Amino acid sequence: MSKPKLAIIPGANCAGCDYSLLDLGEKIIDVLIATEIAYWPTAADLKLEDLEKLPDGSIDIVLFEGAVNNDETEEMAKLARKKAKNLIAFGACACFGGIPGLANVASRDSILQKAYIKSLSTVNQQGIVPYKITKVDGGELTVPELLETVKSLDQVVKVDYYLPGCPPPLKLTADALVAALSGKLPPKGTVFGSMKSVCDDCKRIRENKRITEIKRYHQIVPDAEKCLLEQGIVCMGPATRGGCDAICPTVNIPCRGCMGPTSESRDQGARMLSALSSVIGLEGEAGVSDEDVRKLVLQIKDPLGTFYRYTLPKSIMRRVWGVRE
Repeated sequence: MSKPKLAIIPGANCAGCDYSLLDLGEKIIDVLIATEIAYWPTAADLKLEDLEKLPDGSIDIVLFEGAVNNDETEEMAKLARKKAKNLIAFGACACFGGIPGLANVASRDSILQKAYIKSLSTVNQQGIVPYKITKVDGGELTVPELLETVKSLDQVVKVDYYLPGCPPPLKLTADALVAALSGKLPPKGTVFGSMKSVCDDCKRIRENKRITEIKRYHQIVPDAEKCLLEQGIVCMGPATRGGCDAICPTVNIPCRGCMGPTSESRDQGARMLSALSSVIGLEGEAGVSDEDVRKLVLQIKDPLGTFYRYTLPKSIMRRVWGVRE
């Protein structure tokens, strides 16, 4: 009996998802024994041509890591879909656009200008930026061309399953692989994670305190037992899907939101603004106005990067510059 085929295909990512697979420890050995690796450039000496030669729909499980930010990652996303029986968006970048998605606050040209010409550490008097095709010594060099808008995987191809996180929690990764290898995958469209929020898993004490000031993490030594948000530190727990066992708040670090929006909300940033509104304190007043919320949010140094750190491409805004695609 042939083994199920497994492919792990990178998009625009940092390889952290790959490292998380290695963190499975001995379980990764079980996975390697139980599967035939069809493509995993990080760990196996397989070429793109090997992947392209496989029949369409012949790979039982494809994990796609990373966002789609250039024509090469877009091509890999379409190839992953073509070859996969089950395509899993693996990690926050594949699920929501992730950190690369914050590029959606600027145009492609302005990003190239900043990276290759205007940054303080760059010396580029000729103003050269990467081009799709460059002629050199009678030949041609090609590089991937940036897309105008960074996308999540499901904004390019149909996705069967989602496994969020930065990186995905080990337990959820193991659950997904076991389900896939045993032929017991849940209904398509399932998100591997909790239906509850990170706050529901967090053991910190909540006292329903109101806050009047936002504090940056380095400005105070937070009480290790009490809710970080009630101490004035922006913790994305109320707006973030659980399933990670609230690992960051457990070690006194505020949740950054890498598991994406909860099952009950579409826009993580909007949900977090709503949560902040509910904890703003005003002496002698029963409610808060939009202006109260605005003043509090202005205390946050980087509202967009705080509320949409991982999910800007999948948010209602999608991008905050230029023409939407």
